[in-house]
Amino acid sequence: MLNELFPPFPWSFLFIQDLIGTVVFAISGAIAARQHKMDIFGMFVLAFVTGVGGGTLRDVMIGSTPVFWMKQPIYVLMISLAVIITAVLRSHILDSRTWKTGLFLFDAIGLGVFTVIGVQKGIDFGLHPLICIALGGVTGCFGGLIRDILRNEVPIILQKEVYVTASLIGGFIFILCRNLGLESSWIDVATVITVIAIRVITARFNVNLPKV
Repeated sequence: MLNELFPPFPWSFLFIQDLIGTVVFAISGAIAARQHKMDIFGMFVLAFVTGVGGGTLRDVMIGSTPVFWMKQPIYVLMISLAVIITAVLRSHILDSRTWKTGLFLFDAIGLGVFTVIGVQKGIDFGLHPLICIALGGVTGCFGGLIRDILRNEVPIILQKEVYVTASLIGGFIFILCRNLGLESSWIDVATVITVIAIRVITARFNVNLPKV
């Protein structure tokens, strides 16, 4: 009975990082809901689409169904936990500078990991390398895009921060390292580090893409 409710987890470095990234993205969605004075259901909806929206769109696009979070209920449980944490600790912890810095770093890690997962899924399905890179960007970025659309705002990732670009460059590094014959674990690490470095450097020096 328990095995049916909670299937065995495919424990791996990427799976653990995927869960961490999902929780961090979900918290950012829940915080956005709080800023718009939404109720607890609104918080869960924004947390959910932010946490798994990109991966869901990716799986639907390549025909990998049921989508990943339907196979592992732990994703929904972790998102629910993220909503509870946000609702309980928002006024005490989430406004602190330390928390915001930590959230930014985990968000960068999550973006890197989601990029790796998206590119790898495209490779597993035999898609063109450019399409694989695009899938990495979809996986990492479209959750936040959907979140902002639901709260009736122009998506931040399209106007303010070097975000999608960091994911696409990370995907390019993944494909490049793979073509060079590097070991898969080192490819994953190189991709994640690239994405984190771009996010941190551009945020630190307030670098943005040029606007027309």
